[in-house]
Amino acid sequence: MVDTIIEAATRVLGQRGWADFTTNEVAVVAGVSVGSLYQYFPNKLALAEAIRQCHLDAVLAALSISGDWNESDTLDQRVARLIDGVIAAHSVDHALHRVLLDEVPLAGRSNDDAFEKEYQRRYRAVIVASSSKRNRARDDVAGRVLAAAVEGVVHAAARHGELGSSALKAELGNLVRAYLRERSGHSVAQVINKNKF
Repeated sequence: MVDTIIEAATRVLGQRGWADFTTNEVAVVAGVSVGSLYQYFPNKLALAEAIRQCHLDAVLAALSISGDWNESDTLDQRVARLIDGVIAAHSVDHALHRVLLDEVPLAGRSNDDAFEKEYQRRYRAVIVASSSKRNRARDDVAGRVLAAAVEGVVHAAARHGELGSSALKAELGNLVRAYLRERSGHSVAQVINKNKF
């Protein structure tokens, strides 16, 4: 029953936004009584938090898949998998993602610290896997920079309905590859000169 309620709440929240999101409508869409809904979720904020947690789990799952690399994977394969994973996680429901980020009150965001640590750990793993040099402090900063760059591009693309754009994916791939190559000691000029011959 909990899954049914969360699925219904996800649809209602994505369609209505936070201001018009009600437990009564969620109960109707889920086909349960309001009393049954309140047994699991005491208010709409608790429902929104459950929805948000499902979304965050999906983002981490996408990053897990994208970060599950073999030693034999090329940088191009790793970057393509990372970008595909992040785009897939944000392609599910753009309206819901915007509502969760911009409209749901901050007080309900109980798991942000744990999610953020795990999220940043996964981006740091991208940095570490792409570099022969190890510097924990710099790798942490680089992971945050990479996450912010990828998220910024993907969020902007989602707002403009461009998540399916192959040109956008190609440009984001170029950006990420150039950053990772520069950090690994291969300057852009070296890469360009190598590709000429």
